[in-house]
Amino acid sequence: MNLNSMNNMSKPIVIGIGEYLWDVLPTGKKAGGAPVNFAFHASQNGAEGWGISAVGDDELGKELLEVTKAHGINILAPTVNYPTGTVKVTLVNGQPDYEICEGVAWDHIPLSDDAVELAQKASAISFGTLAQRSEESRRSTAKLISLAPKDALIVYDINLRQHFYNKQVIEQSLRMSNILKINDEEIEVVKPMFALEGKSYDEVCEFFMSEFGLRIVILTGGDKFSSVYSKEEVSTIKTPKVEVVDAVGAGDAFSGAFIGSLLNGKTIREAHELAVDTAAYVCTQAGAWTPKRKNYE
Repeated sequence: MNLNSMNNMSKPIVIGIGEYLWDVLPTGKKAGGAPVNFAFHASQNGAEGWGISAVGDDELGKELLEVTKAHGINILAPTVNYPTGTVKVTLVNGQPDYEICEGVAWDHIPLSDDAVELAQKASAISFGTLAQRSEESRRSTAKLISLAPKDALIVYDINLRQHFYNKQVIEQSLRMSNILKINDEEIEVVKPMFALEGKSYDEVCEFFMSEFGLRIVILTGGDKFSSVYSKEEVSTIKTPKVEVVDAVGAGDAFSGAFIGSLLNGKTIREAHELAVDTAAYVCTQAGAWTPKRKNYE
């Protein structure tokens, strides 16, 4: 593939690395995976979004690639000798609970020449904890991040799922990043890891900023609030009240909209407002790859 022929050089390149899968919901299956969801919403907000992952040599993999292409999402997902990823999602009051299959394609993301070339041009790269549960994908992720331009935004969306995390991976990921995205449930999980029990949200977010030299910490509080911390300001916005259909991918939509907007010249507050609006909209839709709205422009 000649990436140069596909790239629109006027747009910042934004990459999500990691899981790429089918969310199997009670109503049927939906294509997704946090990094690809992130890339989709970054592309809806002025960036050239790419997902980097892997699929299996199976019908689910072929269908996943077809659906992704139909949604206009750029994906680098070579075929590997493991099945395409699936996640069983049950919804309780619209909030998702995940049962994640192991030993799947995205546990074995290869370091392809195309991925290397793309990483070297990236304005932002997002990655999480889940796809680092396997050594192969963890190595590929770290290598691609190391190839990004020095001024690139490196977003660690902590994305804790089931038992697929530990302090070592979290700490290494924070040291590779300059932006942390975490939610109010995840912050309670990491507090004891860093001896932060009893500390307020402000204190915990400020600790991560100073300890790991982060530029921004994004804290989302579900249907209550979200806050964006930077050295210059703290932006806090109440979450709009909406009729929740399903919240799958809402956090990824928030991150993608925020980073896409920031790279296109929005202030932190403006990008935050747009991210809140985008995440709320995603909650009113089935699945993470929502139809484009007029006010996305």
